[in-house]
Amino acid sequence: MAVYGYARVSTVTQAREGESLEAQKRQILSYAISKGLELGEESIFIEAGVSGGVEFGSRPEGAKLTELITEGDIIIFPKLDRAFRNTRNALNVLHEMKEKKVHVHFIDLGGDVTGNGIGAIIFTILSAFATFEKERIATRIREVKQIKKSQGKFTGGKAGFGYEVIDGVKVANKDQQKVISEMRRLRTRGKSYRYIATWLEKNKGVEMTFMSVRAILNLNRG
Repeated sequence: MAVYGYARVSTVTQAREGESLEAQKRQILSYAISKGLELGEESIFIEAGVSGGVEFGSRPEGAKLTELITEGDIIIFPKLDRAFRNTRNALNVLHEMKEKKVHVHFIDLGGDVTGNGIGAIIFTILSAFATFEKERIATRIREVKQIKKSQGKFTGGKAGFGYEVIDGVKVANKDQQKVISEMRRLRTRGKSYRYIATWLEKNKGVEMTFMSVRAILNLNRG
């Protein structure tokens, strides 16, 4: 029987600072000692800078751990959300672990969730809540972006030709807007998008595909 631990942080900053990882490692080691399990730091798999939305078996360390475990082994997770953020993936992985007769311990759930029916029920319920929390966060981010957009603030991505971002607000770039006006005049004279793209490079030093020309003119109809 082998005992393993698993810790994860989702952002590069957290991974670099390491505070959360160290706290998780301490939790895992303390739990192992309390249960009389032999676990060395070298047996704790560290997933640094990987989102919880990535399925467990698709994570670098998660994949290694999945391949390594055999019957009778024990895996200790500090918290449910360190392992999963998706109910379906959580239950699939748990099923696979039970098939291999591997014991899965979640410290925040009180221990082994594969050892009895009550643990499995708690695991299922809390996995659903983890998924709900992920969706709630995504909804909140979308709402914040919509509010910023309604206030005229830039919400990310490229400003696009004809615009620039000043103090977090997307505003028109006067020089580029003049170029767009000339592009529009050429178009009203029957010039093709390819012609306009060539004209831009020759006369304005602006490299642009004909598809970009079309997108800009369609966006800036006036």
